[in-house]
Amino acid sequence: MTAVSAPTSAQLFIAGEYSDGSGQERYDVTSPSTGEIVGSFPLPTEADMDRAVAKAHEAKGAWQKLGVFKRAEICHKIGNALEARIDELAALQTREQGKPLAESVADITEAAQLFHLHAEDAIRLNGETIQSTETDKRMFTFRAAVGVWGIITPWNFPLLMFAEFIAPGLATGNAHVVKPPANTALTVLAAMECLIEAGVPEGLVSILPGEGDFGAKLVSHEGIDAIGFIGSSATAAKIQATAGFKRSIMEASGNGPVVVLADADLKRAAKKAVDGAFFCAGQVCCATERVIVHKDVHEAFVKEVLEYAKATVKLGDPFAEGTNLGPLNNELVAVKMDTHIADARERGFDILMGGQRSPDFPTNLYYEFTVVDNVTEDSLLGREESFGPILPIIVGEDDDDLLRIANADALGLQGAVFTQNMASAFRFIEEMEVGQVVVNDSNGWWDINMPFGGAGGKGTGWGRIGGVHTLLDMTDLRTGVIHLG
Repeated sequence: MTAVSAPTSAQLFIAGEYSDGSGQERYDVTSPSTGEIVGSFPLPTEADMDRAVAKAHEAKGAWQKLGVFKRAEICHKIGNALEARIDELAALQTREQGKPLAESVADITEAAQLFHLHAEDAIRLNGETIQSTETDKRMFTFRAAVGVWGIITPWNFPLLMFAEFIAPGLATGNAHVVKPPANTALTVLAAMECLIEAGVPEGLVSILPGEGDFGAKLVSHEGIDAIGFIGSSATAAKIQATAGFKRSIMEASGNGPVVVLADADLKRAAKKAVDGAFFCAGQVCCATERVIVHKDVHEAFVKEVLEYAKATVKLGDPFAEGTNLGPLNNELVAVKMDTHIADARERGFDILMGGQRSPDFPTNLYYEFTVVDNVTEDSLLGREESFGPILPIIVGEDDDDLLRIANADALGLQGAVFTQNMASAFRFIEEMEVGQVVVNDSNGWWDINMPFGGAGGKGTGWGRIGGVHTLLDMTDLRTGVIHLG
């Protein structure tokens, strides 16, 4: 097992500078892979929040007037600075989050790419001229920053999901007060050096990794104009109840249906389903949470799944070469896995692989890759997001039944369908009640330029993360009218 480096003593990032804040308490970040302390930082107070919000309002006006080309130039510099520190930031993220090092390298790389991408998106964020019913009027539209955003990010992709909001937010002229989870805040705090290096003015970004109800206080703060959130549906509902009329982008839980039709390439379907189930230890909102397979190919599909999973998935030290499945990040996720597996055993489902925590590691957070067959829709595995390295298999009678099962869930983030028939592919794209449908690839497939978010009528949120759509959600559409007479 790779040894953890000496603990890092970090500071908060408030109003453009590193600071111990005004509180007396500190938080220790513990490695899920070794159980050792990775580092610590002071917990912020409401006074720190007030200072950060006030400074954000002070800074936003000058940042907006700076102009989009200068903002884009600075965003490109942030991307360059992150790229120069990929190895350092990736190692720190793996130490505190637990994911394999190769995944962390990919995360930091994509975070850097987002600053480059959104810099260019902002330059091309154009308005339009609109015909008026009155000939002496000219009407036009333009985009304007919303203001100060309160951003709440999750622990599964600490820096990448920070960048998903901050890159488009800075590019369009917004300011931000960010609350990352305390247990994975060190990477985000360290990355602020890149913003300083790039010349981001003081106050545009503050990092306050609070605990308990600190997030609720940020949401309700009178100086916060809008909310950006990525996390669970339960937390999203609480935020919405508190936020009132504040603008928001809400990306919440998924329970990803992967549908395997009778004509699917079963080897590819099995591979991609497994990949989507163990990537980031299954702690992904668009992970393979349910595989709904046609009864005619059920047995053959299961055989392919087991062969591929046994040959591919390597649980171990996230710093070790060859490891592609690290520990779960925290005990709450592990307990949820335990609960779902216990329910599966009680119901008599077939646990074909895994099904327990591994005793062979320094912490109790290493969960074996798990395959459960003949799962029913009403079980915990069938109706809840497990958020762990598990592949539950549900059998459907025909295409109509497969679609019904996929849409029966209350969550609708992203789905996948495997078929070699174009008509079937388009049917599922159009009729699956999710925000995105991926055909013949992993349910966890994602692109930084892809608009990502939930479907209407589901408990998965609104707004889009990715590409120009995030910039649209983080700006107001304004209209100018000029009288020529």
